[in-house]
Amino acid sequence: MSDHDESDNLSTGTADTGARPGSALGAAPDLLLLAMDHRSSLQKQVYGIDGEPTPAQIEQISAGKTLVFEGLLEAVNRGVDPSTVGVLVDERYGTAVASKAKAAGIDLAMPIEKSGHDFFVLEYGDFTTTEWLSHVETFDPAQVKVLVRDNPAFDAAERAAQMAHLAAVGDVLREAGRVFLIELLIPATPAQLASVDQDALRYDRDVRPSLTTQVISELQHAHVEPQIWKIEGLETREAAESIVAAARQDGRASVTCIVLGRDAPAERLDHWLSVAAPVDGFRGFAIGRSIWEQPLADHLAGLTGPHDLVDRVATNFTHFAAVYAAAATAG
Repeated sequence: MSDHDESDNLSTGTADTGARPGSALGAAPDLLLLAMDHRSSLQKQVYGIDGEPTPAQIEQISAGKTLVFEGLLEAVNRGVDPSTVGVLVDERYGTAVASKAKAAGIDLAMPIEKSGHDFFVLEYGDFTTTEWLSHVETFDPAQVKVLVRDNPAFDAAERAAQMAHLAAVGDVLREAGRVFLIELLIPATPAQLASVDQDALRYDRDVRPSLTTQVISELQHAHVEPQIWKIEGLETREAAESIVAAARQDGRASVTCIVLGRDAPAERLDHWLSVAAPVDGFRGFAIGRSIWEQPLADHLAGLTGPHDLVDRVATNFTHFAAVYAAAATAG
């Protein structure tokens, strides 16, 4: 299990005041996020920690995230446009990163979901209160993110409950003037995988796009209205255009999409970025483990020093930023 065109007022962190996002006033600026809000998967898979980490282990994980963020700053030093660069980081292990991002003028996105759950659960408080909002206000992120796993074949009651929770949270964020970002994953069911002979690539290409548009429409019907959809990579331009059409249907012209990384190899990510970048409505990416996981693992194993970790993260982020920019320019 993984953790995981706007108007100017949305791009600066102020949500639309209407019942749903308003009409676009112009193309939204690119949003290139280094995703590092991983928590349960990070501590288990990278740090080998089962159960609740000790204070010393929390400090170690936080120090690793700070080094990864230094790699993002180095990418900016190497020429990546700072106005497009952002970081998606959690409060649990990323408080220092959040503070550094704000100080450096780097776009800050933060999650509010509890890590490691199949359906949306708040990290702080519950759905009967707005305790979680005080955490958002403390850090003042430009975007507030929720990871959503959904599939039309999932249990109807659990889906309905999740949609109600998402709608309620979205309402609070809108009233608070916050930008709502949904990271949407459509995991394949056993039956769906069987329909493509257990071929994950065929599922991604032939099945997932239509399921994604269906889920987006159903969420909208349930009054779930994010300004940004973080979408799994798509194999064809036609699929990317269909996702944007669903995200922007019925007057949602200001809604935008970004591509998530899903820990894919660089070649696959390059393809996904090249497919999405020329499509009006896509405006960037949120890539995490594909950029920093191996460099961080090598550093933790004592194979490399901190400077090498920073250099490799900067190199990887710069590569994906360049791929996206080239594809967007080429059209």
